Amino acid sequence: MAADDDPGHGPPLSLEALHRPAAAVAPDLLGCLLVRRDGRQLRWGVIVEAEAYCQSEPACHGYRRRSSGNATLFGEPGHFYVYTSYGVHHCCNVVTDRPGWASGVLLRALDLPLAVDRERRAAGPGLLCRCLGIDRSFDGQPVTDPTAGLWLMGRPPAVAAAMASGAMDLRHGQRIGISRGQELAWRWYLGASRGISRRTPGDQRPQPAHCWSSRQLLES
Repeated sequence: MAADDDPGHGPPLSLEALHRPAAAVAPDLLGCLLVRRDGRQLRWGVIVEAEAYCQSEPACHGYRRRSSGNATLFGEPGHFYVYTSYGVHHCCNVVTDRPGWASGVLLRALDLPLAVDRERRAAGPGLLCRCLGIDRSFDGQPVTDPTAGLWLMGRPPAVAAAMASGAMDLRHGQRIGISRGQELAWRWYLGASRGISRRTPGDQRPQPAHCWSSRQLLES
């Protein structure tokens, strides 16, 4: 991803929209931008895959109890919850619903404005965080505050139009990488992107000539 490639200014993300259950928020985060500024370098991508988690089901970090490690997930909606998976990979979530109730959306994949041969560089929550340099220091940061160095933006008009027309091929299915709560179809992704971490059975990855890429936002 080239430094300072500016995706333009999408609409601000509505914090009010995050005060809903994670399963309602997750599909609405698809097509939004996740932006990271580190000094003079700007890195960003379009969210193309997301999963919902809720305190009422066993795959959620807050299912059993609140702790120092998951406290952000129980906090005010509209903040990032960043945790470390297996002591190695960072995973970035958006806190939703209401204070005191663990609810969040895991950002699973970004479509990056890169050449085709690097299209899957952020296809997975750990890869996503590695690409943007996201670590535990962003845990608890507001999702709409650019001064913190990591923030969300609403869908750019071109993405919103493509999603409204059905061209982005919105799909959903079971969550992946978990051993409990697999029966819940709480994962959503944009099938037109080739940057998805794992597609549902029978869903073929689109050919390069027929896929959508966030690079189009730079060329428009």
